[in-house]
Amino acid sequence: MVQSYHPQTLNEIIIQNQSAFPYAKGELSQLLSHIAVAAKIVNKKVNKAGLVDITGAADNVNIQGENQQKLDVFANNAFIQSIKATGILGGIASEEDDEIVIFDDDLSLNGKYVLCIDPLDGSSNIDVNVSVGSIFSIYRRISTPGTKVEIGDFLQEGTKQVAAGYIIYGSSTMLVYTTGLGTTSFTLDPSIGEFCLTEKFMESPKDGVVYSINEGNYVKFPQGIKDYIKYCQEVDKDTNRPYSSRYIGSLVADFHRNLMKGGVFIYPKTLSNPSGKLRLLYECNPIAFLAEQAGGLATDGEGNRILEIKPTNIHQRVPFVVGSKNMVLKVEEFMKKYK
Repeated sequence: MVQSYHPQTLNEIIIQNQSAFPYAKGELSQLLSHIAVAAKIVNKKVNKAGLVDITGAADNVNIQGENQQKLDVFANNAFIQSIKATGILGGIASEEDDEIVIFDDDLSLNGKYVLCIDPLDGSSNIDVNVSVGSIFSIYRRISTPGTKVEIGDFLQEGTKQVAAGYIIYGSSTMLVYTTGLGTTSFTLDPSIGEFCLTEKFMESPKDGVVYSINEGNYVKFPQGIKDYIKYCQEVDKDTNRPYSSRYIGSLVADFHRNLMKGGVFIYPKTLSNPSGKLRLLYECNPIAFLAEQAGGLATDGEGNRILEIKPTNIHQRVPFVVGSKNMVLKVEEFMKKYK
């Protein structure tokens, strides 16, 4: 007897959960579906890296002062064009654009939502065939419908996100998202072209044995972080130490591994980046939302919850500590000694 194959798809799960958002009237579901479509477009291009002229630098520098990769530009355009056509969004704040992108067609002027996105996190890893990802965050607009969205629509605390997620392009392509009802993961089945349910309620282990940090910047770290690294390297059988150091250099990839296996990701403030390096709106807030919904924790390392930080500009940077709850608290314990 041939066993039937009927996985639950992303669209089916979104529709099932739609009743939890009576104000949405289907728009949020459509928006998430179009993000998935854009992710498939980017995934196809990522999988051709090395076969087509899509690797390497694009000869542009973005607002962050970082060299844009060709795939950065491609992914940014793919998400903007795919989502603009829905008329559901009033605008987008992207890591790759200096200012917010405002949609001013008749449908978009009445759009209920705005999107913050890092179209391709860790894009420089493409050249060496290492996992990269896309990160997104959705807010309800607070400006008057029928008008152009304003900067204030994007400068909202992370607690006001209505949905957030990431797509990781690796050995398989996965989409992980939350609408505040837990963190759910899907895997792209290339045979049917659909994201299929992998785990409905992901749970982050309370503890782990992995710490993820760029130790090349050790001399620039606060003393509390230096002490925590030494703590991770000490031998202690009761706490399974020494821990393993695992750092990919792609936030999505590092966080995804720690979410699944248990661990902590740390990007602290440094002497060269006293405000931190990761961006609050389109990196830290969505990852923090996902982490908390899975039972983890996300702070700035000094006791401040990431989701409660009030943004002051769309490219604001913050120190970031995220992952297994007890490990994040231990980092804060070391940081408090020198506060």
